[in-house]
Parts: sequence; C-alpha cells; structure tokens
Amino acid sequence: MVKGRWTIVVHGGAKTIRADQAQAHRSGCAKAAAAGAEVLRRGGSAVHAARMAVCVLEDDPVFNAGRGSVRNAAGGVEMDAGIMDGTTLALGAVAAVRCIVHPVEAATAMLDAEPVLLVGHGAEVFALDQGLAVRDTPDDCSAIDAGHDTVGCVAFDQQGAFAAATSTGGLEGTLPGRVGDSPLPGCGFYADDAVGAVALSGEGEAIARTLLATQVMRAMEARPAPEAAGAIFAPLQRLGAQAGVVAIDTGGRIGVAHNSDHFALACASSAFAGVVSALHQTELKMDIHDE
Repeated sequence: MVKGRWTIVVHGGAKTIRADQAQAHRSGCAKAAAAGAEVLRRGGSAVHAARMAVCVLEDDPVFNAGRGSVRNAAGGVEMDAGIMDGTTLALGAVAAVRCIVHPVEAATAMLDAEPVLLVGHGAEVFALDQGLAVRDTPDDCSAIDAGHDTVGCVAFDQQGAFAAATSTGGLEGTLPGRVGDSPLPGCGFYADDAVGAVALSGEGEAIARTLLATQVMRAMEARPAPEAAGAIFAPLQRLGAQAGVVAIDTGGRIGVAHNSDHFALACASSAFAGVVSALHQTELKMDIHDE
C-alpha cells in the first residue's frame, strides 16, 4: 500500500430496495462515506473512519442498524456490531444489545478490552462503564422497512492501515437471542494489513456457515479485490442464499459483489473526487471509472 492514499467503502445492505426508497439509500450511504472520508482526508485512522461511517448509518432509520433496527419474535430489538483493526488484529464485538445508541461504538471500545465479544446485559454494562450513550427506553427504534439488512464499512488510511466494521438490527421475527454473522470475525467482517479488509451483508446463517469473510480474504491473497469478491458466489449458490461483500486490497483496489437484487453502496478515495453512490456493483465500478 502506498502511504498517503486512502479509501473508504460503505454498504447499506444486500437486499431488495423499493423504488421509493432508492434515493434515501443512496444519500444515506453517501453521507456515511463522506463522514469517514473526512477522517481519512485529515490523516485519521481507518478504525476511526469506519466507526464514524457506521455511526452515521446507525443514526439513519432507512438502514437496519441502530435507529432502524427491526423486531424479533418477542417484539424486542437486539442489535449486533463488530469492528477490526488490521494493524494489530484487535477485535471488538457486541451482540444482542437493546439500549446502546451506537453498537459500533461499544464494539470499538472493546478493541482495548481483553474479551473479543460481549453479549446482552454484559455488553450493555460495559457500554455504560465506557460512558457511551444509551436509550432511555430499550427497543426504542423506528425501522422504516422491515426488509432492510446489515450495514458495514471497509477503509484504509494514509498510514496504510485497514479496518472493517459492521452493524445490524437483526432479523425480523427471529428467535430472541439469535446472533447472525455481523459480530463474528471471519464471517461478517475481517481486516489484516497484510491482505486488506472485507465486510459482508446478507443471510447471516449462510455467511456464518461458509465463513465468507475468510473466503474473500484468502482469495485476496492471490487475486485483486475486484476478482476476489466473487469468492462469495459458489458458497452462496451451494446454500441457495443471498449476500453481498465490499473489500479493499493492499493495492487500494475496491471489490464489490452481490447476488441480491440491490446492494446500497458508496465510496470515496484519494484517487478520485467526491463520493460515489450506487445500488449495484456494476454501477459503482462505472462511476469510479468515469471519475
């Protein structure tokens, strides 16, 4: 990686996006990418940029994370988030939390803690001890579209460091206590400065069963990110599942792949001007090329 360069890619979920929600997904992803890009442009870390970008998505009820979280079978909200520092391989994740305003903030605080993953009440107590914001009323969320999915981000900074982050409001109508791929390293996300960073979205059980983040990371050891992202297709076809992935490799190349109808995306980079947003990976590549 050439130092001084930076890139960030965010996604708002691999899913079907209604026509009347298309612009909201585009603008929401663009706003998140812009927030992370500002951190990177000023020389900030990839971890900080990824955290900032995902916080913006968690604040936007268009997306299934934070304010936009969906309800489980008991009518409650249980959120998951994870983040990874590609330089130190530090991991932080929380799962099945109800009242943390920004679950990715709690996951980031975990990077300096001994445990990798905290769940439920224990994660909420940890967040309170860290002085993080919590809701007065647990489960006080305002989902717009129950069909929406996990959000995520990959970034690399001017020092050549990588980070990946994810956050989700869960699966509507699922069993209470269910945890998907989002807080599980090697499943929903992974980052390693020697290879790059990836973040997934889609059917959590299928992503976890096939270790999709690991498969894409392994593919990037031999192939550039635009090619390696396609490593998700064979495992997904085997299980008849849908998912999407965003990735950045050590050459700064962006990889995107999905087999869902849409995949809300946005990216920014020192290599081109402005923020590019899209609902398909082909559209994103075209826009980047045009820049």
